[in-house]
Amino acid sequence: MYVDQTVIEELHKLAIEAASRAGALLMDRPIDLGVTSKSTPTDVVTVMDKSAERLLEEFLLGARPDDGILGEEGASVAGSSGVVWVVDPLDGTVNYLYDLPGWAVSVAAQYNGETVAGCVNAPSIGRLWSAALGTGAWLNGEAISCNDPIEFKSSLIGTGFGYLTEKRMVQGRVVQELLPQVRDIRRSGAAAVDLCYVASGSLDGYFESGLQPWDYAAGELIVREAGGVISDLLGGGASTEMTIAGGAEVHKSLLAFLTAL
Repeated sequence: MYVDQTVIEELHKLAIEAASRAGALLMDRPIDLGVTSKSTPTDVVTVMDKSAERLLEEFLLGARPDDGILGEEGASVAGSSGVVWVVDPLDGTVNYLYDLPGWAVSVAAQYNGETVAGCVNAPSIGRLWSAALGTGAWLNGEAISCNDPIEFKSSLIGTGFGYLTEKRMVQGRVVQELLPQVRDIRRSGAAAVDLCYVASGSLDGYFESGLQPWDYAAGELIVREAGGVISDLLGGGASTEMTIAGGAEVHKSLLAFLTAL
C-alpha cells in the first residue's frame, strides 16, 4: 500500500478537526439525553451519539465527498476514493449518561483497509491524541511513546467488559486470574481512551474482547506510532475477538497469559 504523505497529513488534520467539532458538540450536554437500548438494556445510545455521528458524516464527506464512512450508529457510505472514515461518535456512552469524564470521539481514516490517520478526542479530560502513519503519535500536540520495558508484575493494565451477562462472567474470571500477577487493573469505560492511555504511558497494557472496528481503528494506529504493539491472540491486528496492546515486553507477557488462559 502506498499513500502520498501529503494525503496522509490532510487526512490527519481532518480527523483532528472532525473529532474536535464532535467533542465540542458533546460537551454541550442536554438534560434529556433521549436514551434508548441496543443489544441489551444496559447497552445504550443517546440522541447525542446520533447527533455527533451526523456531524462527523456531514463534515468529513463535505470535505471529501468521494470517501466512505462507517459509524457505530449506522452511518454507512461506500465511497469511491479508497478512503473510509471509521468513526465512533461517542465511545463511553455509559460514562456520558452518568456524567462521568473520560468518554471520547474516535475518528480514523483507512485507505484500502489500513488506518493511515486517526484522532481520539476526550474533551471532558482535556486530552486529544492523534497519529499519522509513519510520522508518530501525539497528545495535545506533544510527541508520546509507550512505557517499555516494564516488568509484567509491575504493570498497570486496563480492560473493559461486554454487555452480555454470560460474557461478563468469563471476563470476571480472567480478571480474577490476572490481578495477582500485575500491579493493578483499571477500567475507564472507553476502549479508544484506554488504547491511547497505553500510547501515552498512563497504562502499561490493555486488553479487551468484543471491540468493534470503530472502537479500535484510531487507537490501534496511535499505539503503533507511539512504539507499542497491538494484536489479537494470533498475532494479527486488533480484532473483535481480542485486542491486546502495550509496550513490547508487556504485550508479550499479556499475550502469553491470555493465550494460556
